[in-house]
This record gives sequence, structure tokens and C-alpha cells, in this order.
Amino acid sequence: MESSHYNDNVFINCPFDPAYKPLFDAMIFAVHDCGFIPRCALEEDDASQVRIEKIYEIIADCRDGIHDISRIELDEPSGFPRFNMPLELGVFLGAKKFGSEAQKGEKCLILDREPYRYQQFMSDIAGQDIQSHNNAPEEIVKVVRNWLRTASRHRTIPSGDIIWERYQNFMQDLPEMTQIWQLDTNNLIYNDYIWLIVKWLRTRENRLSQHVQGDD
Repeated sequence: MESSHYNDNVFINCPFDPAYKPLFDAMIFAVHDCGFIPRCALEEDDASQVRIEKIYEIIADCRDGIHDISRIELDEPSGFPRFNMPLELGVFLGAKKFGSEAQKGEKCLILDREPYRYQQFMSDIAGQDIQSHNNAPEEIVKVVRNWLRTASRHRTIPSGDIIWERYQNFMQDLPEMTQIWQLDTNNLIYNDYIWLIVKWLRTRENRLSQHVQGDD
């Protein structure tokens, strides 16, 4: 059974390592600033729950999904590539094909580092909505924003340039915010980062509302 936030939930399937973090942080902010709720495995910390079961539950509760398959290089410690992202993409596409009536209407954005590179290692996904971000946080903000605008048809989503500017302002304010709330800027867990984004955006909205009322 889908939650009341099903239509606003966006499943995030991407690497969680330090090298990808600048892209991840920018993407999560963009999803929130567009008026949606990013969902990913990092939101749960239940050691008793099998990870794939956690993924199933989150996917079942998300109408849309963003999947970054750009990380195909061999992992240095193991010498093997990481297949978590393609696996979770497959689960999402399977839910869309064989799931409930609501899930059959799910939409997804597939991201890669360069245009058409996916054809060399995952040609079966040709025909899906695949876009590139060139490993640039600004690019991923704009791609995600444009896709959410098209997929949702929400007319109140600000432009990619505006969201990128807001994200830069948020990042400038982040050290002060973490100091006030006694958090470590360099070691924020996912749920703390989400909470700070929501608090910053609400504070910004309140200031704008007060400014508008003051002009009346």
C-alpha cells in the first residue's frame, strides 16, 4: 500500500562514496527544492533488515526514480565493478512492468557521465530517458530539475539556474547551521542533511513571505 507521499517520493539510486558526494548532495537539494521527497537506502539504519528488502519497500513507495549508472570502474579494494546501481535500476523497471497499476505509471531518469556511454556496457536500456551530467554538480541539478518539471508537469518549479544559486547559498550557510545545531559539517548522516535542507528552505520561504507582506 502506497503512502500519502507516493506521488512526491523520488527513489535515488546512485553511488554513496566520497567521490560522488558533491553530485549526491546537489541532487538531493535539487529534488527537495523542486518540491519532491528524495528516498534512498541511507534513510534507514536497521541492521536487522536485509538491504534488498529495504530497497523493495522504498521503490514500492516512490512514483519516480533517479538512477545514476556512471560508476562502472573496477573497485580498487576488490578489483570488481559495483553492480548495486544496475541491480536497483532493474528492480525499479521490473516494478514498473509487473507491479501494481500505480507502479506501472512510474517514471525514471537514468544518468550517466557521458552521452551514449551506456551503450558500451548496458545497451538493453536504450530507449529509456538517459541523460549525462559530466560529473558536474551544476549539471546534475539542471538535468534533475528539467526531468522533474517534465515528468510531473508541475508549473511552479524554479529554473535550474535558480536552484543552483540557492544550493550555493545553502552550502555557504551550512557550516553555521551545523554549528548552531551541534552537528559536524564534514560527517553529516543522510537524515541530518535532509533535515537541514528542509529547515533552510522553510526559513527562506518564511523570509520571502514576510518581505512580501511588508511591501503590502
